Amino acid sequence: MKINSICVYCSASNKADKKYIDLATSLGKLIAQSGRRLVYGGGDVGLMGASSRAAHELGGKVLGVMPHFLTKWELPHPEIETIMVDTMHERKWLLFAESDAFAVLPGGIGTLEEVVETLSWHRLELHKKPIVFVDKKFWQPLIDLIEQFAKQNLVPEAFLTSYRVVDSAEEVIPAMEDMIKNTVI
Repeated sequence: MKINSICVYCSASNKADKKYIDLATSLGKLIAQSGRRLVYGGGDVGLMGASSRAAHELGGKVLGVMPHFLTKWELPHPEIETIMVDTMHERKWLLFAESDAFAVLPGGIGTLEEVVETLSWHRLELHKKPIVFVDKKFWQPLIDLIEQFAKQNLVPEAFLTSYRVVDSAEEVIPAMEDMIKNTVI
């Protein structure tokens, strides 16, 4: 398995802390510099907009996927290829299908919903794609909950290897590559 496309799950809020916008910008640049395609939710706002613009500005390949109804709140970048779909379910499926790995930046309920479904599909052995959470402090409550699931035998202990948690954008691609190297497919 090779990582050609990385999906970035993250916030669409323009009110997000500048450190998260900077994190998204750094990740977008790193994805472009690595020669990989950035796949994202299609909006030109918040962390989504920051990561996709950063990749695009460096000449990287970028693909957005956006439901038509979201255009009343956010618009796609006019120069970035965007597939318009009818439902959030179609969006999530295309984000998944077009990606070889997932970087999960800080976000809200939509980001949480996307990553939980991706983790669930991993648990059901529907994929072995790397999932990397970025910013340990932000994601620690969710990681604690997942670890509690394992402690209570609600998921197997092995499920804890289905994701990695890192602190910086620079750690994302190496973590994904290490996950691929250590995965039996």
